[in-house]
Amino acid sequence: MEAGAGAEAEPLLPPQSWRTRRGLWRAGGGARSAAEDGTGTDNDLYINQAVVFIEDAIQYRSINHRVDSKSLWLYRWYYSRTCQWILSLTITIILALAFIEKPSSLTVTSDVRYRLPAWNPPCGLTESIELLCFLVFVVDVSVKSYLIGWEEFWKNKWLMAYILTLIVSLTDWIVSLSFLCAEDVRIRRILRPFFLLQNSSMMKKTLKSINSTLPEMASPFVTEELRHHVGKGLCCVASQSVVLLLAVHLSLFTMFAMLLFARTKDGQQDKEWVGYFRNLPDSLTSLLVLLTTANNPDVMIPAYSKNRAYSIFFILFTVLGNLFLMNLLTAIIYNQFRGYLLKSVQSSLFRRRLGIRAAFEVLSSLKETPANAQQSYVSVGALLQVLQKVEMDCRCKQAIMRSLKMCSCDQLSATQFQKLFEELDKDAIKQHPPSPEYQSHFMQKMQFAFGHPYFGYLGNVVALANIISICVVLVMDADKQPSERDDFFLGAINCFFILYYLLEMLLKILALGLKRYLSYPSNRFDGLLTVILLVLEISTFAVYGFPHPGWRPEFMGLLSLWDMVRLVNMLIVFRFLRIIPNMKFMALVVTTLLDLVKNLRAFAGILVVVFYAFAITGIMLFKGAVVPLGNISAINTTYDNGTLQCGTYEQLEYWPNNFDDFAAAVVTLWDVMVVNNWQVFLEAFSRYSSPWAKIYFVVWWLISSVIWVNLFVALLLENFIHKWDRRCHRESLSDIEYQRTVELMFRDVLEEPTEEELMEKLHQHPHLQLCR
Repeated sequence: MEAGAGAEAEPLLPPQSWRTRRGLWRAGGGARSAAEDGTGTDNDLYINQAVVFIEDAIQYRSINHRVDSKSLWLYRWYYSRTCQWILSLTITIILALAFIEKPSSLTVTSDVRYRLPAWNPPCGLTESIELLCFLVFVVDVSVKSYLIGWEEFWKNKWLMAYILTLIVSLTDWIVSLSFLCAEDVRIRRILRPFFLLQNSSMMKKTLKSINSTLPEMASPFVTEELRHHVGKGLCCVASQSVVLLLAVHLSLFTMFAMLLFARTKDGQQDKEWVGYFRNLPDSLTSLLVLLTTANNPDVMIPAYSKNRAYSIFFILFTVLGNLFLMNLLTAIIYNQFRGYLLKSVQSSLFRRRLGIRAAFEVLSSLKETPANAQQSYVSVGALLQVLQKVEMDCRCKQAIMRSLKMCSCDQLSATQFQKLFEELDKDAIKQHPPSPEYQSHFMQKMQFAFGHPYFGYLGNVVALANIISICVVLVMDADKQPSERDDFFLGAINCFFILYYLLEMLLKILALGLKRYLSYPSNRFDGLLTVILLVLEISTFAVYGFPHPGWRPEFMGLLSLWDMVRLVNMLIVFRFLRIIPNMKFMALVVTTLLDLVKNLRAFAGILVVVFYAFAITGIMLFKGAVVPLGNISAINTTYDNGTLQCGTYEQLEYWPNNFDDFAAAVVTLWDVMVVNNWQVFLEAFSRYSSPWAKIYFVVWWLISSVIWVNLFVALLLENFIHKWDRRCHRESLSDIEYQRTVELMFRDVLEEPTEEELMEKLHQHPHLQLCR
């Protein structure tokens, strides 16, 4: 612990003797004494501590930080929107440098045959930006380390790794400048994703959960009772069973394949051996790819054309490996990982309750508390003073203040205090502005008719009719040349439907009022597209005139008539998505996907980190490896007599997929993750660089396609099942309209922390001292 750290530990409750003497100070009257001045200073400190603890609770932050006056100011400044925005911007900038620094991605195409020399920044430009980013990170880690104190710092592995990453990065930066930016390997580039990772507590939790899930993947049949009774040694052996089963399956079938398709005297009958099972690495690779079905049925055809009985081998391998073992692996990952979100949310709930309880304890130390009270209380006035300073959602603050005004008592117990802040756990229904009140009887009828849900259903039917008419016209004109196409019918249809959409929007605004109309996302979506369609239609009429027979797509200006009509039709098709909220089952699926996008950003962040690290590694390993066919002396050609072998990298013209720059590397990794034709990349980069290149692609497949995609499926199922269960319980409409976060998804199954758990945790605070 650093020198003077003991002075930083502020008492959460003052000594009992001080609390007893407070009444004498208040009763003294007359001029304020020095003791009274100290009491006022302490009261300000307690108010500020309560403010910070409540803000920690709102953001699910840890309260284990310094709580003296200067540290509290620094803490609030660090977590202010401005500072966090600067830090996020710095992380974005340093990650984005990979697109512009050598090798630069600033070219129109990544195809090695047509790519022009890219602009590379001069030495010192990107390095100067990097240095500024590093300085921001140095300030960031310094502030974090100071706020938690040295004792906690030595326990925090993330901060120590943060400092180590900065030291290595700065050292590599100095080396880079000493070589005038001419070095090929830059270690600091592969370390950059760490800055993104360490800045997100949710990403850290996700990574920790994934790390704890992977060992469990291998042992889904080892129960907690078995672990407890048998012991770790035997469980470690048992934990390898499932992974070993998959490895044994692959190995045994590799041996069988090499025996079945061994080389014979008849070269014409050795196509299977030549193409897929020439040696052990090729055999293992061919079956590994078959495990993903990427090369099915290509790998089977040579042998199958020779004897149909050979198909049994490949069918049996695919059934056991792909349909059983790989899907079993997905089930195992789901089973082991499904509780991750619940555990994380339970931990977040504990942090929130702990922050609120810490705020109560410091506020109970104020002089407003009765000196002879057997139980701790907080005055309503003190809480109102705290709420004035706390940065929180206006809705929550107003709801808490309303509850305080409705409360008849002047003092709040711990239970009452905690119950007030349960408002933070709620996500209220969005209140829509009221509809206008018309005095005219005719206008009231208009408002009833055009504000009724059936009017919306009529709009959906019209949108469907518009889609059908567009499909009919497109089918009729599919085989016609542009000179033969008559766009009169399609133009007239578009004109009619766009006028209806405009009329529908105006009538809805009349019935609901502009503010209420815009308060619905579906109406904003409809209105925006209607305005865009109207502008495009007016522009079309201004350039080409009104629809008439023989209205053909002549080229005038930037876009032809056909391009304009096509753009209008695409927007009309896009507008048809308005029906989703009216179809309950489809709406359930869509809301599930939207919740994943909103609430699982940390999980996506892990993928960004992995993509970035593998892309930089790929550039280091394979930059410049792919050579166009114009320069074939450096590679083993795959063609005879000028004819390319079918299914190869060259024949499929996969030239844009390479690792010559960062953007191309990211796209190449995405193509491999999808696993369609990923054997082409295995074979090509093995030829162009080294046979060991297969290891890189196999590891990427394991991490991205096997692990990450299956984890995503697990979270998708968890979210969908939760929503389906709520639907089956037939919740009221008000509940369904809640905008739920991840924390609120599991609110009904979380366990509230007990009084003893909260107080025990508060007693362990490194910078607070409880006196009771």
